[in-house]
Amino acid sequence: MDTDRTPELLSPAGNWDCARAAVANGADAIFFGLSKFNARLRADNFTDEDLPELMDFLHAHGVKGFVTMNTLIFTSELEAAEAQLRLLESAGVDAIIVQDLGLAMLCRAVAPSIEIHASTQMTITSPEGLDFIDSLYKLDRAVLSRELSLTEINKFNPSECVPLEVFVHGALCVAYSGQCLTSESLGQRSANRGECAQACRMPYELVVDGKTVDMGEKRYLLSPQDLAAVDLIPDLVNQGVVSYKIEGRLKTPEYVAAVTRVYRKAIDDAVANRPSTITSRDRYAMEMTFSRGLSTGWLEGTNHPYLTHGKFGKKRGVRIGTVENCGPGWIVLNQQGEHGLKAGDGIVFDAGENRDLEQGSRIWTVEGDVLNFHRKHSSINWDRIKPGIAIYKTDDPKLNSEVKALWKNAKLEPLRSGLNIKATGIAGTSLTLECNGISVSSSEILEPAENRPLTTELLEKQLGRLGSSAYELGSIDNQVDEGLIIPVSALNRLRRSLVEKLDQQVAEIVPVKKPVSKLTLADIMPEKTETVVKPAELSVLTRHPHQIEAALENGIKCIYADFEDIRRYKTAVEIVRAAGGDATIHLATPRIQKPQETGYFKFIDNAAPDGVLIRNLGAVSYFENRDDLYRTGDFSLNCANPATAKILKERASLDHLTLSYDLNIHQLLDMLNNAPSDWFELTLHQHMPMFHMEHCVFCTFMSEGTTYKDCGRPCEKHEVQLRDRVGQLHTLKADVGCRNTLFNGRAQTGARFYDEVRASGLSRYRIEFLNEDAISTSLTLQAYQQLVDKKTDGHLLWQDLGIMEKLGVTEGSLGVK
Repeated sequence: MDTDRTPELLSPAGNWDCARAAVANGADAIFFGLSKFNARLRADNFTDEDLPELMDFLHAHGVKGFVTMNTLIFTSELEAAEAQLRLLESAGVDAIIVQDLGLAMLCRAVAPSIEIHASTQMTITSPEGLDFIDSLYKLDRAVLSRELSLTEINKFNPSECVPLEVFVHGALCVAYSGQCLTSESLGQRSANRGECAQACRMPYELVVDGKTVDMGEKRYLLSPQDLAAVDLIPDLVNQGVVSYKIEGRLKTPEYVAAVTRVYRKAIDDAVANRPSTITSRDRYAMEMTFSRGLSTGWLEGTNHPYLTHGKFGKKRGVRIGTVENCGPGWIVLNQQGEHGLKAGDGIVFDAGENRDLEQGSRIWTVEGDVLNFHRKHSSINWDRIKPGIAIYKTDDPKLNSEVKALWKNAKLEPLRSGLNIKATGIAGTSLTLECNGISVSSSEILEPAENRPLTTELLEKQLGRLGSSAYELGSIDNQVDEGLIIPVSALNRLRRSLVEKLDQQVAEIVPVKKPVSKLTLADIMPEKTETVVKPAELSVLTRHPHQIEAALENGIKCIYADFEDIRRYKTAVEIVRAAGGDATIHLATPRIQKPQETGYFKFIDNAAPDGVLIRNLGAVSYFENRDDLYRTGDFSLNCANPATAKILKERASLDHLTLSYDLNIHQLLDMLNNAPSDWFELTLHQHMPMFHMEHCVFCTFMSEGTTYKDCGRPCEKHEVQLRDRVGQLHTLKADVGCRNTLFNGRAQTGARFYDEVRASGLSRYRIEFLNEDAISTSLTLQAYQQLVDKKTDGHLLWQDLGIMEKLGVTEGSLGVK
């Protein structure tokens, strides 16, 4: 591991212009993607052919290059991933940013010189989770989840643990990275595969106890403001955070330039322990290049309404004031803030709750506080412009020119080696220059000077003329006797001779050969043993006591409990114990565990279950040596290929694993054909948990509070749903940590694929319930029991479920695009 903990500024680069903008404005490293295996497939990205030139460019300017391989890898893609890793190593890539556990292991095996940076997509939210990942790979860096506060980050002991990277600027995902299944569930476009459809930026209606709530202008209930932690950089530097990451591989080079420049100042100021040199113009440039409004995110702690105000979900720019008076073609501006408007600026009139009616235009002329608009080209409907409407500046051509010049006009000079030269000589001898173990002497001799003797200033002037060589003058140690002189032409020849010898020295250096790995993909893959066909069995995940009772009545032997209030877990265990028989009860951990939340695990332990359903890396670590408990790895561990499965089975000692919800039927069968089928369980029926968020909709839009301490707990008093743009209702739940999950309103079923999957030897199938009553629970279980008992087939069951479920069913992520 690199022990250098000098703060690093890490900028995004979606293309060559962005890379140049980052380098020109002070980035220490950039992160970028190729056409495969990266979470921003919509960015321009770089090609395999670009890599050598790009890395040469970066390294020549003292900048590192990190490649994003931050998606899940499917079984059929492992060979291509291996080839890409070998390509990255040969091109001199410094690190990969990786989500998939199996891919990280593959990198250690086949490309050992590349650093491994655990992506925020790994959902590292606790020191325990970080310790587990580090025990697997000896990480070079970990990118923490964006939902952590400064206080929580400090619990990792940043100055001593694995070097930490923290997002400090850019768009915030409302869902935990690595835990968002929305795009996959609704449109088979997985965020874990770089195809996020940004459903969080869409409008939603709030439905409470079956009634739609009038939210006024608040329609973007899941769209957080952008992150701007520039004022918190000193705190992070003092804590020992190593890398400061700017989001934005889909953004423009102007955005990259402006934001990189500001954070370069912030980091340099913090390291030097001096007051901030960031100007109001800097802040204005950051907000204008792209923002949905700026906040400090979760870094200063929980304040739900502050982060997600609900008023808009796209770029907004700077609020400039309100309409004081207006008429056709003009308005009087009631200006707010220091940044005014001028001719040519773009503005938008806030439309309140009617976002679809929002209007914008460019200003034609400015006369004092009166803004005039072109009668023909503005196309504004003046009947909709009223006093009091807020105005946002969305474009500033003058600023655009300034920001473009930050990278377009920048002269990017390669780094040059600093030469520390020692000059010696006495009267009657040659002048000798020594540097880096090389010595050159003049053919001319030093003589007493009548005027202009050989001073340190003269030596610096002549020896510093290194032109386009690979060198620049560092220092001169002038040990020449005073009062001597040598011709300037002799000095110039001596300088050229020194440079030639230094170049020869560099050419003769034998480059250090990187270790060539003899390992291959096969070395990290599990052995596919002959499948012993076992009888198919159903397990059930319950969220209410009456569902446990229905499961027991229907002969289910493996029951999972996933209650919002984990204090009721003892009741769940008691229900199963009281029933007698051989049914087992397994308690689910929360999806997320933050620092100092191991108490949740202790509570589960104290309930004395038969097993635990493990949903986060901290729980993997906590229960790692608990052989007295049956340990099931849940879907949130993102087991999408056999290499990952092997790690979770053998290194995490999990008894079996839930197959990733990102797999379609073909990818799922690929997995089962390349790893022992008795390692896995398939969720055959469920309401997909789409968004899993630190953001609390209940607190933000149903209370006057800001945290769980003062919200009044509306989540415990009401049934809440969100209605999307197509009219679909989705169920919202809060867990023990007040984290919200939005469940797909339509149930997903794999019924029609059951025969294919069963033929692979898979024997474990899970049915998950949400709010179903006892009768619906029993009917659904009986329907699936008919399927596993071969008394019906998947197509008939599909039809029956379509009738039973109020909103019908979908094949969701299991279906093929």
